Amino acid sequence: MKWIILATIVGIVVGLSSTVFLKTLNFMITLVSGKFSFFYFFLPFVLFLNSLVYMYFFPNANVFTTNKIIEYVHKLKDIPILSIPKAFILPILTISFGGSVGKEAPAADIGGALASLFGRLLKLTPEEKVKLVICGISAGFSSIFGTPIAGGIFAVEVLFVGNMLYGVLLPSFVAGIVAFQVSSSLGVAYFHSPIIFNPKFDNIFFMNVVLSGIFFGLCSILLIESVRITKMLVKKIKVWLPLKNFIGGLLLLILILIFSTKYSGLGLDTIRDALQGKNILFYAFLIKILFTTLTIGFRGAGGVVTPVLFIGATSGVFFASILNLDRATFASIGFVSLLAGATNTPIAASILSLEMFGPKIGTYASLACLISFLMTGHRSIYPSQILKIEKSNSFILKKNEEIGGVELQYSDKKDASKTLLGSIFKKIKIFFNK
Repeated sequence: MKWIILATIVGIVVGLSSTVFLKTLNFMITLVSGKFSFFYFFLPFVLFLNSLVYMYFFPNANVFTTNKIIEYVHKLKDIPILSIPKAFILPILTISFGGSVGKEAPAADIGGALASLFGRLLKLTPEEKVKLVICGISAGFSSIFGTPIAGGIFAVEVLFVGNMLYGVLLPSFVAGIVAFQVSSSLGVAYFHSPIIFNPKFDNIFFMNVVLSGIFFGLCSILLIESVRITKMLVKKIKVWLPLKNFIGGLLLLILILIFSTKYSGLGLDTIRDALQGKNILFYAFLIKILFTTLTIGFRGAGGVVTPVLFIGATSGVFFASILNLDRATFASIGFVSLLAGATNTPIAASILSLEMFGPKIGTYASLACLISFLMTGHRSIYPSQILKIEKSNSFILKKNEEIGGVELQYSDKKDASKTLLGSIFKKIKIFFNK
């Protein structure tokens, strides 16, 4: 009863804050795109401003990414309350003016920070405060996407690769359901798209789903490694950070002028078109990866889940077009499979497919999610995740380490070097060092 009550309170508070955030974000997007036909020209200045705030305004209160909040949870640290205005304002500016980031992280971060404050006021133990923060993450995810069950699972699955915190499952679910109901009652509309899908099981379709899981896993690897390499390269640019990020904004501006604004911001219209089976640019997912890696690399504030869903849906259209399959079906499968592979949350992604697209496609989407999850290996878009399992016995690694610090070795280098796989691995291990 204690945790049902606490989780309910967290769900109400986060549902309210997420509603305010979403309505403010929608207002800003409408205002900016309506008043300024060349609004994206302000993007370099927005990234410049982000850096100034990051460096000089409460520099120790920088929990405005999901990866950062995961790090705080693992270290049992209190989330600074001054992170809330940063997590609210900076992502709204970044997204409104064309940065390719998501809206889920600000809601989860605000929810986590509010839950952490609530735990301090109640003088809870560090472990209990972590439980509340996980409830805040669940409530934020659920109220943003309108998927309370997937949100509850995501919050307890995203912290560890290969281990779910079953002890937090009940309050996480309660917080997610309550937050979703609060935001829905306050007028937040959600996009759910049940697929017209009449499955007829046969070997060919089954193999196409398996192949799609492999393909989406490779796309996840491409995204994760692109973000990692971009961050590494940006760090090597030895100039004042605000100026560096202004330059990054100029690069994004050039890309917008070349490819249009379809790939900047949230890109919800393109996601909707892909899920409805419409014909879109076949390499749209590659353009979005480029936009996203540059935005994240140059300190654009926001999440990664929305871009991941964009990349998944559009890569699904590409896969279906190549094999002459139904585009809507594989856009939906890609939508959740990229999430499973990039964030190491195959169960949450599978449930997301049920909540968004209906049960008929859920079986096949779950299969692709699991394959994509295995394909990405010991990588994650969230390097602060703690590794609890070995996805492959071909490698020797230490468990209970952050994915960002994991170093892999072949389990049998002598034999492996004689195989084709070993030869290929040796050639690319510098690039794919995970």
